[in-house]
Amino acid sequence: MALCAASHPAGHAVTLWARDASQAEAMAASRQNARYLPGIDFSPSLQVVSGDVLDAAHAADLVIVATPMAALRGTLARLQSLAVPVAWLCKGFEAPADGLPGAAGLMGHEVCAQTAPGLRTGVLSGPSFAQEVARAQPTALVAASAHADVRELLVQAFHCPSLRVYANDDVVGVEVGGAVKNVLAIATGLCDGLQLGLNARAALVTRGLAEMTRLGLALGARTDTFMGLSGLGDLVLTATGDLSRNRRVGLLLAEGRTLAEAIASLGHVAEGVYTARTVALRAAALGVDMPITRAVVDLLDAKMRPAEAVAALMGRDPAAELLLR
Repeated sequence: MALCAASHPAGHAVTLWARDASQAEAMAASRQNARYLPGIDFSPSLQVVSGDVLDAAHAADLVIVATPMAALRGTLARLQSLAVPVAWLCKGFEAPADGLPGAAGLMGHEVCAQTAPGLRTGVLSGPSFAQEVARAQPTALVAASAHADVRELLVQAFHCPSLRVYANDDVVGVEVGGAVKNVLAIATGLCDGLQLGLNARAALVTRGLAEMTRLGLALGARTDTFMGLSGLGDLVLTATGDLSRNRRVGLLLAEGRTLAEAIASLGHVAEGVYTARTVALRAAALGVDMPITRAVVDLLDAKMRPAEAVAALMGRDPAAELLLR
């Protein structure tokens, strides 16, 4: 996203801050992110820094947080004094921690309400593999915020010929979609790895969308958000795309790999692994039925083998097809 903003026709001044000073030095010297985006050159206007994040953030008009979900709380706490808007890219539910409110895990905006309630915030989400965004391949995202001016600022920062950005005020729906699709992608990867066929994949994606929508509505989201980019769009991409780390986890589990082996082979974070249990806990607390999510959790916890998880889903009692059932 920094590469996208730095090449924007408006000529934005963009600073990429990295927690790891040695990584920042390597990127500044090579003008590439060799670890995550090899072969993609930085725009000459992109500045790379490390050190105290507030030194860079205080000079900005907009701050984008691109950490994994597990680091969002600490990052927002560090940024809580900022007067400028802050938006995040991470997708997931924070794992519950002892002694913290929200025993079933929290979404990004809920973490922010606890940690930095004075910030004016938003979230950028939607179907977007990082490599394709960095290569300026056509992509569409959603900028969600309760504040109209924050939504507009996000659109102005990133909307360009290669990236369309749509505004939305349903922060809950956008965050639920971004989190749950990762869990469902593990299930779809399992389906593909077991060679169950395209019919099975279509069924999983469709019924997974129903699960996602049920949870979202129970948390206060709008139905139409799940028919858009951060719901159906992101689900289709992550469940079927070869660049999906979460789908890859399902494929590896279908091969008989252990969860530890699957994670080790990725080299990147697969948020669905860490989010699945939290989504299941949140759904259970709300009385929302999410059988695919439960099957994924049982699979990750080694309570079921891949074939048993499929059998459990196919053995459910017949029911009428309703979006909210």
